Amino acid sequence: MSFKSGIAKVAGKSSYWFLHNVLKGGTSFPGKFAMKIDPNVLNSLAKGYETVIVTGTNGKTMTTALIVEALKKKYGDVLTNPSGSNMQQGIVTAFLAHKNKHVKRKIAVLEVDEANVKMVTKLLHPSVFVLTNIFRDQMDRYGEIYTTYEKIVDGIKLAPDATIIANGDASIFSSVDLPNKKIFYGFKLPDDKKENDFKAPVNTDGVLCPKCDHILHYHERIYANLGDFFCPNCGYHRPDLTFTVNKILEQTPNSVKFQMGNKDYSINIGGTYNIYNALAAYSVARHFGLTEAEVAQAFAENKRIFGRQELIHYGGKDIDLILVKNPVGLDEVLHMLNTEKDDYSLVALLNANHADGIDTSWIWDADFEGLDRSKIKKVLVGGQRWHDMGFRLEIAGFDPGKMSTNPDDDSLIEEIKKLPTKKVYILSTYTAMLALRKKMAEKKIIKAGM
Repeated sequence: MSFKSGIAKVAGKSSYWFLHNVLKGGTSFPGKFAMKIDPNVLNSLAKGYETVIVTGTNGKTMTTALIVEALKKKYGDVLTNPSGSNMQQGIVTAFLAHKNKHVKRKIAVLEVDEANVKMVTKLLHPSVFVLTNIFRDQMDRYGEIYTTYEKIVDGIKLAPDATIIANGDASIFSSVDLPNKKIFYGFKLPDDKKENDFKAPVNTDGVLCPKCDHILHYHERIYANLGDFFCPNCGYHRPDLTFTVNKILEQTPNSVKFQMGNKDYSINIGGTYNIYNALAAYSVARHFGLTEAEVAQAFAENKRIFGRQELIHYGGKDIDLILVKNPVGLDEVLHMLNTEKDDYSLVALLNANHADGIDTSWIWDADFEGLDRSKIKKVLVGGQRWHDMGFRLEIAGFDPGKMSTNPDDDSLIEEIKKLPTKKVYILSTYTAMLALRKKMAEKKIIKAGM
């Protein structure tokens, strides 16, 4: 470690201690401060670690959390960035915050923003890349899905010895020839569907063949553009899968049970998209030598995490706080809500800050029309762009008489107590979620921090 890196490390750790013990917060400033002193401090901090980079549009935070829980079973303490601060300064902070305990194997599992993969890879030299999916998201930042994947590939090319563990059901991930060892995961195709031949719905993104631009066909589609795809024009098709989900056994908004390999698994969070996250984590865990029993135990013990179907008890209500940020993710959350058997109230919060994406037109691509409204007894709309969200729900057929708008978080929290149902689902964009959680922490409803 150079003298400059040593100074940066001490300064960063000191600022982290002060922020968390005195001011009770700060997930990126310590890293930013250390990088001011030494822009390459991450290189020194990460020395000796086997690093797993988790990236993609949706599912990074949950996949990272599941991987960490699984690897802890075998290797003890695992370094990670649990706050979801997934850009370079947040990752530096994660290393600064980590207490170097004696472990069998020094492993870091890091969620990394798609646009930051190249910068982080230059300094970390990862041993594994985990690719979840790529969907249209924050067009002002990423552009089209092909541009996003190009950013990721530019990073992978800097680490040709790293193993790629990728979602084989996403056609884009097997489209670029790379020297890396590749492991693909996905949903196993049932025998009775092998002869199926159909196209995805017309408004589905990413269904052009990456090799010849013909429209892809499917034997089976799980959701969005994910499934057992093939191109009838050039023969491009889904790669062979090493790890698979064989069957979905049960789904509710708060849990899923499914079969992978020779064992049944369950996680305490709903949604088909979270089955993919679990499959990605399972694939990494198996790659690191865990048994099926060890993975199953880790999954069963996994807790809800910050903002990702986070369960909050307040005012006699059971509140699910769910992050939504793009049409595919929102659609999957809406499909998950349709598995709810009880009446519930819906809260929809929309912001349009840089971290959310400043263009809110994406809410028109989500299928609010397909949401079963018979179980929704009241709707609250809030956030900085409450008017846009309220209008979208009215167009989708929601009864304005059952809707109220409340852009102020203080009064929104009070209004939640008065809702007519015990169950409440809050769908929120990122900065709206942060603002709401901050207010809830001030009112001692939840703990501060992440």
